[in-house]
Amino acid sequence: MRHFVLKASLIAAALISFSTTSVRSDDGIRTVPVHFKAGASAAAVKGAIKGYEAVDYVLEAGKGQHMTVSMATDNASSYFNILAPGQNEAAMFVGSASGNQFEGTLPHSGAYKIRVYMMRNAARREEVANYQVQMAITGAAKAAPAGEDSLSYDALVEGTDYHATGTITCAMGGGQPAGSCAFGVKRKGNGSGTVIVTKPDGRKRTIFFENGNATGADTSEADPGEFAARKQNDLSIVLVGEERYEVPDAVIFGG
Repeated sequence: MRHFVLKASLIAAALISFSTTSVRSDDGIRTVPVHFKAGASAAAVKGAIKGYEAVDYVLEAGKGQHMTVSMATDNASSYFNILAPGQNEAAMFVGSASGNQFEGTLPHSGAYKIRVYMMRNAARREEVANYQVQMAITGAAKAAPAGEDSLSYDALVEGTDYHATGTITCAMGGGQPAGSCAFGVKRKGNGSGTVIVTKPDGRKRTIFFENGNATGADTSEADPGEFAARKQNDLSIVLVGEERYEVPDAVIFGG
């Protein structure tokens, strides 16, 4: 995923253009609609959350358009997720796993939610996060084929069979320092599914989850290792032999 910085001139031309009237849903998430100014393709919003508060910034976009989102925050435990049209839980982008920058082509037309939230370790301490989210939509939308519902959503990252992709912290043992490993997750719902990790040497390691807990990993004679796992706040610490993987809850739950 390529990191980016929106040009200051672009943001200045489209600062804060959204309804000041917000709506709080049954699950306590505040919803704020975002509307770009006439002729603009970008906007920036500022806000603050405390504890378990969350905010959905909602903007309309079309399939095939290009979205960039970046968040600056003074709290290292605050992130944003992106939810595709029709979704309230499963995220197509998980900030706690992939960082507070996103750039990609949109798979569907409709209302996208940029959900700003705090990780549980900070939320339970009633910490506060002040943030600014920059977002841009560029390019032309693609017309939906006849008979296709533009709001249909398969929860898959475009071009893959994964519900989300990103990187997690990993270490291969043998005195090697911790680094980052790419992953793809296939969710079954309720914290169950599989996380497929690509190790630095290109081999795959699959970790199985049930109800939010790591329950096992694929091993073979050519790639052995004894499995062990424990929870640490919002992380599943998974050990396979000398290998160590840190899987945030948001990866398997999608929120």
